[in-house]
Amino acid sequence: MSQAYTVIVPARLASTRLPNKPLADIHGLPMVVRVAQRAALSNASQVVVAADSIEIVQACQAHGVRAMLTQVDHPSGSDRLAEASALLGLKPHDVVVNVQGDEPLINPELINQVAELLVLRPAASMSTAAHEIHELAEFINPNVVKVVIDQTQLALYFSRAPIPWWRDGFANGIQTLPQPAPLRHIGIYAYRVGFLQSFPTLPSAPIETGEALEQLRALWHGHKIAVHITPEVPGPGVDTPEDLERVRALYKP
Repeated sequence: MSQAYTVIVPARLASTRLPNKPLADIHGLPMVVRVAQRAALSNASQVVVAADSIEIVQACQAHGVRAMLTQVDHPSGSDRLAEASALLGLKPHDVVVNVQGDEPLINPELINQVAELLVLRPAASMSTAAHEIHELAEFINPNVVKVVIDQTQLALYFSRAPIPWWRDGFANGIQTLPQPAPLRHIGIYAYRVGFLQSFPTLPSAPIETGEALEQLRALWHGHKIAVHITPEVPGPGVDTPEDLERVRALYKP
């Protein structure tokens, strides 16, 4: 990959299901530090945590992780990324990868692949990732976001519904998966900075509001999202105390 890219990790102290989530301990270090350390194993030219509180900034700096303070009241992670990219002085053609602050098991190679895909697809404003679904329970779970792509691996639609659907799928109830295998969306994004900084100014889309999926705003306004298909199922993220215990058990410092 010829173009350098920046990883920004948005980190927000407030969390309803797991208070102070970015500072949760994972084998002696705050989770957000573990995420940044994993991201630093990628080919990114820099990894920066964009925090909403001085506590997160201080925790990062104490462990040699670059962090910056951003506004407290951002409505979404992409808004926080847009502010951070401006504070970093990034240019419109630069590439930023959003690595979620609750993904301490993220594969650094996946970060590279999503960034590289965006560089290779000049018509796309964003890129993301997905993997095949092989469990029926995942396919029908509204908390599992599905994506349908075209032949050039550009996203056609994201949904919490089981998509794509086949004509006779309801004939005998939902008992099997469609073929080819449906795709589960993985919540990692690369953006061109020019688009990232304009994204918060775009009006919300009706499909975005209904599905509660922010990426649908980009599709609604005519932007293209390239999708990298990975054979690997990513490690679990952390949303609840139970998730935290699971990740602690899986994490290998």
